[in-house]
Amino acid sequence: MATIKEIAEIVGVSSAAVSRVLNYDEGISVSDETRDAIFSTAEKLGYKKRVIYPKIENVALLYFTDNKDELEDDFYRGVREEIIKQAKKMNIQLSIYDRNDGMDAIPKDLNAFIAVGWLARKEINKLYKICKKGVFIGTSPDEKLFDAVKPNMDSFVTQMVDYFIEKGHKSIGFIGGSDRNIDTGKPAMDIREWSFRQSTAYYGCLNEDYILISEKFTVDDGYRMGKELLKKKALPTALCIASDTLAVGVLQALNEEGVLVPEQMAIFSINDLNIAKYMSPPLTTIHIDIPCICETALDLLRNRVLYGGRVTKLVFVNGIPIFRKSC
Repeated sequence: MATIKEIAEIVGVSSAAVSRVLNYDEGISVSDETRDAIFSTAEKLGYKKRVIYPKIENVALLYFTDNKDELEDDFYRGVREEIIKQAKKMNIQLSIYDRNDGMDAIPKDLNAFIAVGWLARKEINKLYKICKKGVFIGTSPDEKLFDAVKPNMDSFVTQMVDYFIEKGHKSIGFIGGSDRNIDTGKPAMDIREWSFRQSTAYYGCLNEDYILISEKFTVDDGYRMGKELLKKKALPTALCIASDTLAVGVLQALNEEGVLVPEQMAIFSINDLNIAKYMSPPLTTIHIDIPCICETALDLLRNRVLYGGRVTKLVFVNGIPIFRKSC
């Protein structure tokens, strides 16, 4: 890795001058040509300025996911691992609590928290009494109270439907799971289903017979929904699936019945789990950038703790379509 000394030798100035220029010290008197030379040399050599993060202590990572959800969907596990890694890099001291620990285990003197998973209204209210500086990842249960960072699921599904329409499909189905109402705990419409309904209605191809919803986003539920779809008199030529875990189960069901993918039914999914590229056929899916989501969440937390941010923020992170052989 390039050093300040190396840059100074190439430009022909002192190391102190290079350091002050790279740190945007307005008090140093150098010519514009020298300043430009320092920055261009630093860029050519790949110099990266070391960032020193102020220490933030007493931060809780509330990992409130269902065990089965973690086993079936790598998203939660990936978020947990990435948050722990990035928090260490940003000098944020984490203590981890899961649903088995319960709300009573959360310290009353928290400095801030990051929440991953699903919380009921009474848990959210209790958490707000304990600590008002928090960020939710993957959900936004109360945008008036807390910051949140989420994958842009609405946009993902819209992109999927747009793609199928552009390819000439007029019969498009959807397999997904339900969300939960934070006040009642009962199933509610997930944003992916809502987006699919809106998009297909816009194109005039919404068909209720081709919308199948399970309670969870698991492989077993995907397999069961795939079997239900196969009972229809006519099959859709394209299928939007709310998660890769569901898609794995659906593909198993279709393969058993000899339905050719993508020749008879094209499939587009969400998540880009590691297994997606090894399916038969490999899944076309939308990649969710977990490091970007976690970095954004930690930036929001740092802003609230260090600079006293008062306005809550909801940030949507877009994804990248990864085209494979299922489309």
